[in-house]
Amino acid sequence: MINSQDTIIAVDAMGGDNAPNEIIKGVAKTTVDTNIKILLTGNEKTINNILSKTNHNKDQIQIIHTDEFITNDESPRQSIKKKPKSSMLIATELCGKGEAHGIVSAGNTGAYILAAVKNIDRIHGVNKTAIASVYPTRNKQKHNDIFSLMLDVGANNVCSAEDLVQFALMGKIYSSDIKGINNPTVALLNNGRESHKGGEIMSKTYSILEALDSINFIGNIEGNDIMQGLADVVVTNGFVGNIVVKTIEGISDTLLQLGKYASKKNLLWMFGMMALSGGIKQLKAVTDYAEYGGAPILGFKKIVIKAHGKSNALAISNAIKVAAKTYRDNVCKNIEEQISKTKLNINFN
Repeated sequence: MINSQDTIIAVDAMGGDNAPNEIIKGVAKTTVDTNIKILLTGNEKTINNILSKTNHNKDQIQIIHTDEFITNDESPRQSIKKKPKSSMLIATELCGKGEAHGIVSAGNTGAYILAAVKNIDRIHGVNKTAIASVYPTRNKQKHNDIFSLMLDVGANNVCSAEDLVQFALMGKIYSSDIKGINNPTVALLNNGRESHKGGEIMSKTYSILEALDSINFIGNIEGNDIMQGLADVVVTNGFVGNIVVKTIEGISDTLLQLGKYASKKNLLWMFGMMALSGGIKQLKAVTDYAEYGGAPILGFKKIVIKAHGKSNALAISNAIKVAAKTYRDNVCKNIEEQISKTKLNINFN
């Protein structure tokens, strides 16, 4: 069992496009930078071979050996059934049993969610877990943090009004506790600002959020307002949210490629691109997932962090640090208390 003074995070060494090399290097970096302890699941020989070439504190790493791992192109449901001893499943089991305070994986998202559902208890009262992702904005609210949080971004295609209200509560607490935003603003992503827009579920969600004293609800925002930074938390279903964050992720690369193409066609444009190149590089840095680690899957009693599939060592290290901070700040417990209070005060029927 966990020593009460330790912060222990389980890490799936074998999940992700750059696994196991970058995952293990990220773990090694974490042990040098912090006192976080790691339960590292994967092939022991491979892990030790990489660690032997990487600066690390071995006393902070415990390896749990397995030869099985789930690839990104496997069917989530079939892989969970066929590979019960996969590095991902073992990591979620360790977390669910109380041997780790949280978990990080860059592996197959669908399989990861199913593994977490199988092995980690959901917060009492939470209907659906939600993937939350930060994205850069123009920071119209003038915060120290230019990022806003959007959820859900991929776990649930269909959501009820109660689900969306719970996402708003979870996002508010995460933004407040982890991002340090006092009384974060919350908005619904919709196709119009009016309260009746978006159909029955959206309008019902709007009316509930508007009546909640615990939520600083600012109403609906449209797609062209997402990157203005008008809201600290943007609530939507997983289908829409996934499209939005992947579009944002591709913006900097698209601008860079268009700029290169344009500069070849016109000398004036070439000089213009030279002048803009610094700003584009800054945009690319701001949208770099490595800087903010991973996306929390909120709604579980333990923190579950989904690192980007292309994560490098820095991204993995930052994801582990976010998981540890989430545990230390009691975010999951705070979400549970908020959900419980809300259920007592609102009739969702």
